[in-house]
Amino acid sequence: MPQLRIAIIIIVVLLAGTAFWYFRYRKEEKPVVLQTEQPHYGYISRSVTATGTVQPVDTVAVGSQVSGTIRNIYTDFNAKVRKGQLLAELDKSLFEAQVNQYRANLEVAKASLVYQKSTFDRQTLLYNAGAISKADFENSQNQYLGAKANVQSVQAQLDAATKNLSYASIYSPVDGVVMTRNVSVGQTVAASFNTPTLFIIAKDITKMQVQAAVSEADIGDVRQGLRAAFTVDAYPDISFSGTVNQIRLEPVVSANVVTYSTLITAPNQDLKLKPGMTANIFIFTREIDSAMLISAKALKFKPDSSMTRQFRIVADSNAEREVRREARRASNAGPTAPPRHRHDSSARQIDTAPATGTPAFVWVRQGDSLVEKKVTTGLNNDTQVQILSGLDNDDEIVDAAEVGTAAGAKTGGAVRSPFMPARRGGGSSRGSGGGGRSGGGGR
Repeated sequence: MPQLRIAIIIIVVLLAGTAFWYFRYRKEEKPVVLQTEQPHYGYISRSVTATGTVQPVDTVAVGSQVSGTIRNIYTDFNAKVRKGQLLAELDKSLFEAQVNQYRANLEVAKASLVYQKSTFDRQTLLYNAGAISKADFENSQNQYLGAKANVQSVQAQLDAATKNLSYASIYSPVDGVVMTRNVSVGQTVAASFNTPTLFIIAKDITKMQVQAAVSEADIGDVRQGLRAAFTVDAYPDISFSGTVNQIRLEPVVSANVVTYSTLITAPNQDLKLKPGMTANIFIFTREIDSAMLISAKALKFKPDSSMTRQFRIVADSNAEREVRREARRASNAGPTAPPRHRHDSSARQIDTAPATGTPAFVWVRQGDSLVEKKVTTGLNNDTQVQILSGLDNDDEIVDAAEVGTAAGAKTGGAVRSPFMPARRGGGSSRGSGGGGRSGGGGR
C-alpha cells in the first residue's frame, strides 16, 4: 500500500517540522509585571501658577522743579540715603542773581513807600486845613497805596526766587536705597513742561513684592491671605515664600488674554531678591495635611486580557453599575446650583471639593487576584489623589502593568510633581519652580 506509506511519511514530516518550530522559534511568554503601591499619608495641595516681576513695595521718584545744569551729585546707584539727605545740586548762579535782584527791588520799593507815606501825611494836614484841593489829596493817597502794594509785590517775587533757589538743592524725601540715577554732572535739566526724574529711591528692599499676572480662568480661586511660593532664574534651586496681599480689579488685556495683577508680599532679609527679576509663582488655593494618598495613575489602570492567564480578575460590577446609575441620575436632573461658601477674605484655605467626595475605582492585588474596589476621592492634583474612603493602609494598589521577567514590582513611596516648589519655608527653602493650574504632592 504505497499511498498509505506516503501519507504516513508526510504526516511524520509535518509533525517533525512543527515540533522543530515549536521548540526552536517559539517565543517564550513573559510574565506580566505589576507596578504596585500602598496608600500613604502626607501633604497634598492644589495651586494656581502664574508669572510676575519682583519689585520693591514702594518707590519714590525724585525730580527737579526748576531747570538748570547739574553741578554736583552726592549719591550713586545702590547707595543708602536718609530722609533730608542732599542728593544733588543744580548751578545756583542764576537763581542767586535773581534773588539779589529782587532784594534790591524790595529796598527800592520800601524807600519809595517811606517817601510816599511822608508825602501823604503832609498832604493830609494841608487838606484838613483847607490849603489844597481834594484832588491833590486823593492823588497823594493813591501814590502812597501804590507804593505799599509795590512792596508786597516785590516781596512775593523775592519769596518765589528764594524758593526756586532752594529747589536747586535736591534732597531725599524718604529713607531708602537709590535704585536709579538718571543724571550726571554737567547735564542740563529742563523742567518746563514736566518734572524730570533724577533718582528713583526704594523705601525698603528687605520687603519686596511680586506682581503676578493671574489669568481670568484662575483668579476665582485666588484670595487675599493665601500662601504662595515662587522661584527666580537667578536661584533656580531656592523657593521663596510669600502671601497674597492684594488682587487688583483692573484687568490687563494682552493679545486677547485677560489677566489680573495680584500682589504677593515676600520677605527679603538676605537681599537675594532684586527688582525686576522674573518670578514663576505658585499660589496654593487648597492645602491638606495628613491625607491618605495614592498615585493618580492608579485611577486610570484597568486590567486587559493578557493578565487573565496569570491573575484572576474580580470586577466590582455592582458598584460600577451603581456609579453609572448615579451619573445618569445627575445628568437627568440638569444643572444644579453651585455650593455656597462664606466670603472670608482672611481664609487661608479654599475647600471647593464636595463634602461627599467623588467615586472612583482602583484595582488591588490580593495574591493571584486583581480585585476592583470602589473608593471615594477628594483632592486630585493630577499627580496624587486623596482617598476619603474605600482603602486600607496595607492594600496593594496596582498602578500599571508591563511585560517583564520579574514576578512583580513596587513603586517608590510618595510621588510628587517635579514642577512644584518645596512645601514649607520661611525666607527660602529648597524646591523648584509657569499660567494655569497645578498641584503639589506628598511629603
